[in-house]
Amino acid sequence: MGVLGNDQDDGVQQSQIVLRNGKEILLQAFNWESHKHDWWRNLERKVPDMAKSGITSAWLPPATHSFAPEGYLPQNLYSLNSSYGSEHLLKTLLNKMKQNNIRPMADIVINHRVGTTKGQGGRYNRYDGVPLAWDERAVTSCTGGRGNRSTGDNFNGVPNIDHTQDFVRRDIIGWLKWLRYTVGFQDFRFDFARGYSAKYVKEYIEGSKPIFCVGEYWDSCNYKGSYLEYNQDSHRQRIINWIDATGQLSTAFDFTTKGILQEAVKGQLWRLRDAQGKPPGVIGWWPSRAVTFLDNHDTGSTQGHWPFPSNHVMEGYAYILTHPGIPSIFYDHFYDWGNVTHDQIAKLIHIRKEQEIHSRSSVRIIEAQANLYAAIIGEKVCMKIGSGSWCPTGPDWKLAAHGHQYAVWHM
Repeated sequence: MGVLGNDQDDGVQQSQIVLRNGKEILLQAFNWESHKHDWWRNLERKVPDMAKSGITSAWLPPATHSFAPEGYLPQNLYSLNSSYGSEHLLKTLLNKMKQNNIRPMADIVINHRVGTTKGQGGRYNRYDGVPLAWDERAVTSCTGGRGNRSTGDNFNGVPNIDHTQDFVRRDIIGWLKWLRYTVGFQDFRFDFARGYSAKYVKEYIEGSKPIFCVGEYWDSCNYKGSYLEYNQDSHRQRIINWIDATGQLSTAFDFTTKGILQEAVKGQLWRLRDAQGKPPGVIGWWPSRAVTFLDNHDTGSTQGHWPFPSNHVMEGYAYILTHPGIPSIFYDHFYDWGNVTHDQIAKLIHIRKEQEIHSRSSVRIIEAQANLYAAIIGEKVCMKIGSGSWCPTGPDWKLAAHGHQYAVWHM
């Protein structure tokens, strides 16, 4: 046990260093269709390119047994044979990632769990015959169990886990420690974080000590009909409250920035400066805990619930890869859209690293009008997006990257 203890001490120190440095570049390494494509083997072949491109952490799809092939209806949490591949292929992938200094991020789906047997009320709300053989007390009363009411929003159509139960939390922490120290995941992404109180996320992080965490706290931006309101302060405040309630131990996806940026690039770039002159998303208020992204397996991919406009994707990356926060790249853009897009994204990552832009870098917004946004970041990098033309003044700026409606300079 001594070695495990040291590992855990290292984990705490490493996580503090990672958040303080703010140098992470994440990759969401799957989409909604990945389970059809021998995924662990596919990713293993791409690890060297991820490393060369500067990815520090790759978020993998849920690796445990699930009722649905995408992985988001878990049942036997201790089985690592999934539609993405066998346990053996997963371990091979994790080893390859470690050799290349890319941290594997596990998708932690603990808001809900599909029952194995019928219990009280004739509902599938028991877990007999598999590890973590919980009874109806583990399921919230609002979703057909004998537990307490949910401490968050319900995920409909499936038993929601009652995190107020001591035995449930003890078992979840045991499982997270197994993922962390036996399986070899180093980072965690918390699925459907609106579903249970953030104080439990804090307890789970303290109990399992991942190096880096991000939560999916996704609720709707402020709209008037289909028109996105300019002021999204209440939206970003809700995300910030969630981060705060995790004891500041987790970051959160910056859904506010996504919602604003994907409207802004359609000729409304004035949206990218808030009333205080700062970036209007979570990155404007708490950048060291904000993970910026353009699309994920829900918003984009074949689900397309809230997609980023495809003809403006490189402008989007020019924004998130030069700005504060912790940028995350979507698999589809990086690996399915062809070499030109891949290489443009990789070039922006390279500039970010070379110029030492980090999650807390300063931003001076120079222009924010309908067709032009320009900013200086960390006093070392400047950029513009939009159809309007703009160049930085002064002889020291050198053009470092450019493409459709974007350009980046550095000193």
